[in-house]
Amino acid sequence: MNNGPVEIYRPRDAAFRAIWEIGVIKFKVYDLLAQGKTVTGEMLETADSFLREEVVRDVGKMDDNNGLGFVIIHPGDLGVTIAAQWWSQGSVLCQRIYRHQYDDVPLDTIRRPAVACVWELEIINAEQTIWRETMMKSHPDEFAYLNTLAA
Repeated sequence: MNNGPVEIYRPRDAAFRAIWEIGVIKFKVYDLLAQGKTVTGEMLETADSFLREEVVRDVGKMDDNNGLGFVIIHPGDLGVTIAAQWWSQGSVLCQRIYRHQYDDVPLDTIRRPAVACVWELEIINAEQTIWRETMMKSHPDEFAYLNTLAA
């Protein structure tokens, strides 16, 4: 029995934006767009603040981070998600999520511990494959990781 809403799958546009080096980590940044949505300057500022003030602080507390990761800036149908992922211990993907509805209501990521939506999972899956193929080998290749893109 399904008690929640059901959504029809429609592919979303995904594009690589840039590599951002913030503090101790280099992030590949992706845009992921619901139909009719764009990444705004305000969203980019929010992503930058979120990464600098929260994510990099948490990454810095870890003495086993690999200094590489990726970010998905996702203006969806109901709000914006900024999903930051970084690699730790050579094979562990860590994550922090910022979510805010367009009606100015922040979403509680503690009470609603979402991992990702189906569209974000496509990028996450591609990134884990890229990680395995470029970094989990006898001679890890940071350049190859940063220059092999999911979108």
